[in-house]
Amino acid sequence: MKLSFNLQDALFIGFCATLLVAIKSMMRLKLGLSGHSMLLMTFFYLICYGVVGKKGCITVCGLVTGILAMMLSVGKGGPVLIIKFGLPALAMDLTLLFIAGLFSFRWQSLILAATASIAWGLKSGIGHLLAGMTLQVALAKFGLEVVQGGFFALIAALLVPSVLNRLQAHDLVTPAVMNKPSQTPENHKD
Repeated sequence: MKLSFNLQDALFIGFCATLLVAIKSMMRLKLGLSGHSMLLMTFFYLICYGVVGKKGCITVCGLVTGILAMMLSVGKGGPVLIIKFGLPALAMDLTLLFIAGLFSFRWQSLILAATASIAWGLKSGIGHLLAGMTLQVALAKFGLEVVQGGFFALIAALLVPSVLNRLQAHDLVTPAVMNKPSQTPENHKD
């Protein structure tokens, strides 16, 4: 994985962040289920990673999403929105540093989704503790939110490889982390 972003990478990161904020603001889903926002968040973060494939791309996408959501007043919290979108993205990038070459993209997506849901639940758990909840109740709510958020995040992680394959089949994107050609004598150029 490379460290710097070129213009195409930066535009795609901005596209993912803007589309995430636009869909969240248009849909305004009030399902009464904790964690349903993890579906869109995980989906766009993993699509961003699948196409860009560089260190820090998920974190940059999360921070840009938080800044856009704060500027457009999507959701409650003002500057806290940067933490809401940035913390799961940062957790995904930190996890990716440890598992980058060990698993296939599908397994990486599932592990990153689980990590993001834990970080998302941790953000809520710390908020509950700061609001004055007892430790036992805050831990119970943390566990419930991790399970509910994890359910939606895992659904999104299962969708990402097939969406990237469809986008690649129509020549819309070239995934950076999927289907890398192996170095065989036929395709090795000297």
